[in-house]
Amino acid sequence: MVADITTVNMADEGASAASAFPRHEQTFPALTPQEIARMRRFGEARSYKHGDMLFETGKPGPGMFVLLSGHVAITQRDGLGHVTPLIDQGPGQFLAEIGQLSGRVALVDGQAEGDVETLLIPPERLRALLVAEADLGERIMRALILRRVNLIRDGAGGPVLIGPSDSSGVVRLQGFLVRNGYPHHLLDPVADTDAAELIARYSPSPADWPLVVAPDGSVLRNPSESELARAIGMIRALARDKVYDVAVVGSGPAGLSTAVYAASEGLAVAVCDTRAFGGQAGASARIENYLGFPTGISGHALTARAFNQAQKFGADMMIPVEVKSLDCSRDDGAFGLKLDDGEVLRARSIVVASGARYRRPEIENLADFEGRGVWYWASPIEARLCAEQEVILVGGGNSAGQAAVFLSGHARRVHMVIRGGGLGSSMSRYLIERIEAAPNIELVFNTEVVALEGTKDVALERVRWRSRLSGECSTADFRNLFLFVGADPATGWLDGCGVMVDRAGFVVTGAQCKKSEGQPASALETSVPGVFAVGDVRSGSVKRVGGAIGEGAQVVAALHGFLGDAAKPAL
Repeated sequence: MVADITTVNMADEGASAASAFPRHEQTFPALTPQEIARMRRFGEARSYKHGDMLFETGKPGPGMFVLLSGHVAITQRDGLGHVTPLIDQGPGQFLAEIGQLSGRVALVDGQAEGDVETLLIPPERLRALLVAEADLGERIMRALILRRVNLIRDGAGGPVLIGPSDSSGVVRLQGFLVRNGYPHHLLDPVADTDAAELIARYSPSPADWPLVVAPDGSVLRNPSESELARAIGMIRALARDKVYDVAVVGSGPAGLSTAVYAASEGLAVAVCDTRAFGGQAGASARIENYLGFPTGISGHALTARAFNQAQKFGADMMIPVEVKSLDCSRDDGAFGLKLDDGEVLRARSIVVASGARYRRPEIENLADFEGRGVWYWASPIEARLCAEQEVILVGGGNSAGQAAVFLSGHARRVHMVIRGGGLGSSMSRYLIERIEAAPNIELVFNTEVVALEGTKDVALERVRWRSRLSGECSTADFRNLFLFVGADPATGWLDGCGVMVDRAGFVVTGAQCKKSEGQPASALETSVPGVFAVGDVRSGSVKRVGGAIGEGAQVVAALHGFLGDAAKPAL
């Protein structure tokens, strides 16, 4: 089984320090002459002189190099000018990490030591190799993922974040990078000399935290996620003349499932997501009722595997890219997705998998404290901020239960506030039992949070809640409030395109759509032929990870049917 970023990272925490790289033999396997011979049909010979760079940090990598002779020094370089030797690789070894499946920028430098002969396998041929040579491909894939794990551990090649670890900007950008499995490291200007020098040079105001130093040395002041992604090369330029078979909007479990199955069956697939792969499921601390994982798995670990699989089969992952609107006119036979940068992505079919956005309760000054004590997910980053504190968590569904159990391992006490009088109708039984067994989780029923107090633009300090039975209000000091009160469908980008939604905004599919006589509706097709909907965004879906993954697989058959019919000549 192919490992994923989160799982491997957790497993390696206690590894022996005898090697700088945990699982060294799996991370840097040696290829036999016979294996190299099998790989030759996928690549081309390349020669390098002493001192030549095979790849450089921050520049698009050309693919995977197989070393035939000579040695290559791999070094880490950050935007502050620090260069750290990582490893020397020689004949029989290969140079690449998971980003080279899709031609992403290199995260390290590779420099020839003496004359070097290589076999260069470009990204599209590397993906073909992984599929055609299954046993060899499994070893290579595992190594590519483990190398990214090590880069994340070391912060190699990624941006340097400078600022207080508890500032809202630091927490926001750290969460973005972690959710996308991207290396980075954080420097505190109080303790680090280089950071202090940059602070003195740029004199940031509190609104500028954090300063971000990209690998090329450029400095950004509290950038947006999109600005940061462009600065570090996460977003690839759109091929303007390319028309995909299918464009998937959303990379939660449903979107990732669609991408894996469609790409593995030969369809040209593009996946767009506004923030990170995984969706809401990716933020789940632990999922214990998903088939095949009896000990449970984190949402990030589960979706990271699917994200890697989709890249293995050639899906173009465009993250973070926001889809602003859908053009269904199909003047040239293709739908058009207008992106936030003004570009238009063209595809013959569309899968709506944009899921839902976290619902915000009607609290007057809620926005003032978002990212400053109010959180909509519970990751290790937020858990670090509330260590040994009392926290308040609002919600009674599975996501709330998973978060409460996770936070109970970090916070001194978790006060779980539920509007209703019980959990049985909204939460899985195993989670209820887990919560009841936790000595530091307190359940507060028939209650709702009504007001927040604190210093605007600084931090949350107090929370007020009200009993829905007696109307009595109480106030207590809390610096962290976690909100899991449901979600609203992320379908605003469909306005005006003809795709039917129900009263709550979820996409209507199948028999609920009015189809012309003689054209029975596909169960997952919307009111616009060629546009399908899967997962939480679809009206009537079961709103479970397993259901979303199943729908993502199911829709591929409908895609083949639609694309096949569209390709038939008119009679």
